[in-house]
Amino acid sequence: MTSWAALDHELARWRDDGRTPRFWWRDDDAIRATNALDRMLTLNRRWRVPISLAVIPGLADPSLGGVLDGRSDVAILQHGFRHLNHAIGGDKKSELGAHRPLIEIISELETGRALMESLFQGAALPVLVPPWNRIDDAIVAKLPGAGYGGISRFRARTRPEAAPGLTQVNTHVDIIDWPGGRGYRGDEAVLGQLCEHLAARRQGAVDASEPTGLLTHHLEHDEASWTFIETFLERTAASAVDMWKAACEIFFTRAGLQ
Repeated sequence: MTSWAALDHELARWRDDGRTPRFWWRDDDAIRATNALDRMLTLNRRWRVPISLAVIPGLADPSLGGVLDGRSDVAILQHGFRHLNHAIGGDKKSELGAHRPLIEIISELETGRALMESLFQGAALPVLVPPWNRIDDAIVAKLPGAGYGGISRFRARTRPEAAPGLTQVNTHVDIIDWPGGRGYRGDEAVLGQLCEHLAARRQGAVDASEPTGLLTHHLEHDEASWTFIETFLERTAASAVDMWKAACEIFFTRAGLQ
């Protein structure tokens, strides 16, 4: 059974190798100011851990701009356009799949970028987070030409760039039990996923330079989810000031990300 002790052991093995395992935090589906968002931003500020907030531009309320104004510890990313499922038949949910004309999808994303720039006064990073972490390869290839410099999905990346000029930094640890009621998945599942990616990085089985990404959804959190987040931040942020990395570093710099 994977436990907090197993995480402590894995982190110790990194220290024994003279290395620091970098983490980053992405939270999806932000649309407005809520008590849940305020609770999450309180945690990130308390532990001085930078967070990347994936905002749905087509649904974003002006209240969100007010909450995030002046928050240098919060990176703002674009979460698709309206987070609508356009898949057909038995295909998995996707807003950015091959179910619509490419020109229509790119135009929609550009509209979303304009909304983000207006709402956040140019503070949003040119990083796309595809809804449901799914996007067709033909769309990925067009993103640099549409002004994007980064993309973030789920699972360990196979290469640092998803397309020339498009840095790829994914998440690897999802705390929500989506098919089982949308509560916390439980320590065994979440810590198991966390330790698995850390060990794979340490052993060279996956790209060691990709920071291990925590994926959360503040609107879905139950108390167990909040407890995990605070415990994880306490155990990591207090042990090394540079263990958690900001989005501007991991998407737009090359050095020191291991």
